[in-house]
Amino acid sequence: MARTMRRKAGIAALAVTTTALAGCAGFGGGGGGDEGDDTLSFTTWASESEQLALEDLVAQFEDESGATVELNVVPYEQMFSNIDAQLASGDAPDVFRVDYGNLGVYSSQEQLLDLSDAFSGDEVDAFTPALWEAVSFDGAPYGVPHQTDVSALIVNLDMLAAAGIDASTLPTTQDDAWTWEEFADVAAQLRTALPAEQYPFVVNWQQGGTPRWMSWLFQAGGSFMAEDGTPTIDSPEGAAALDFTRSFFENQWVPPTSTPAGTVYADSLFSEQTTAMAFVGSFLVPDMDYFNEFEWTALPMPRDERGATDLGGNALVATAETDQPELATEFLRFMVTEEAMSTFCAATNELPTLTALEGDAIEFAIRPDVMPVFVDQATTIEPEDVRQLTSPAMAEISVAMQRELEAAFVNGQSTEETLANLDAAIAEASGS
Repeated sequence: MARTMRRKAGIAALAVTTTALAGCAGFGGGGGGDEGDDTLSFTTWASESEQLALEDLVAQFEDESGATVELNVVPYEQMFSNIDAQLASGDAPDVFRVDYGNLGVYSSQEQLLDLSDAFSGDEVDAFTPALWEAVSFDGAPYGVPHQTDVSALIVNLDMLAAAGIDASTLPTTQDDAWTWEEFADVAAQLRTALPAEQYPFVVNWQQGGTPRWMSWLFQAGGSFMAEDGTPTIDSPEGAAALDFTRSFFENQWVPPTSTPAGTVYADSLFSEQTTAMAFVGSFLVPDMDYFNEFEWTALPMPRDERGATDLGGNALVATAETDQPELATEFLRFMVTEEAMSTFCAATNELPTLTALEGDAIEFAIRPDVMPVFVDQATTIEPEDVRQLTSPAMAEISVAMQRELEAAFVNGQSTEETLANLDAAIAEASGS
């Protein structure tokens, strides 16, 4: 919990330190000034490493273009409530950052600038297809995929060794990733070896991370919504994913309070050595390296019918009503050049969305030894996964999913009832 509070406090502190950068724009950043003013307002949240990287890139863009970019860094917790109010009042920033899960809400309401004419076919093909899909709505792009972040499995090597698990046998790539059955065997071995107050692993579906449960559904070969919004979760694949994840609690493989409604982050439980393994995103690698005083490494997520992971990361978008559409487009294009993306991802331990930067093309600043696992894991995201996870209905679906998973994991609600309830909730949210 202490690390969670430090994370939030750090973000809030960053918001205070960027007041001078925002100038007279204040929190909202304004609309970029008078038409022809060559000034853009850019609102984002940021970690410390992200802010420093963004400041450097903004300065480079200003030098090359002669324009001015008013960078306004705000707390994530306030980001979208303020963006919504600013869009409604006509005072939204020219450019802002948005996570892929929320982007569809804005693009479906015609609040973002259509970038269909901004990228050639070859330039579109330079992006990972799944991530270009993440910024698209009805076939049109409404932003640029700036970076991504995926979950993998990090493990405490000392705790695994104490349970008799040889580090030389651990998987390192998608080709040798544990199957669900093999992962369950490891969890059972750890459960036998660990004292009652410690647990084999923890899943990072707390605090708004409920959609990460979808990774298990996708691994089982399932889906939750067809292209027309029809729910598809009430299926044998859905039952397999729900039964397997329910077994985490039935077998005491995870802390009993680490449900989707839990209030303690997975990385905190891992750092405190309450768990031997944890599913976490690559953006936490710097925290893991700084705070943890034990040896750890990263492994690929388990796989069933296929490999899969969550869709993390963010896009950069321009508002439809910006007074500077050409300058905003120029800035977005600059931020996803190979040089700019490589610089940003190397400094932040986040993953690129350009195929030319896949593999070992980026020299990550922290723990470059574990980052290839996350890079490899990102290849398991499929365009169909992205289409579902970026649906405008996703926010409402996530609320229902947290409620129903909590009922299944904690209150003994049956698989049949849980899937039926989720099916109905998805139908209502999507209007199908």
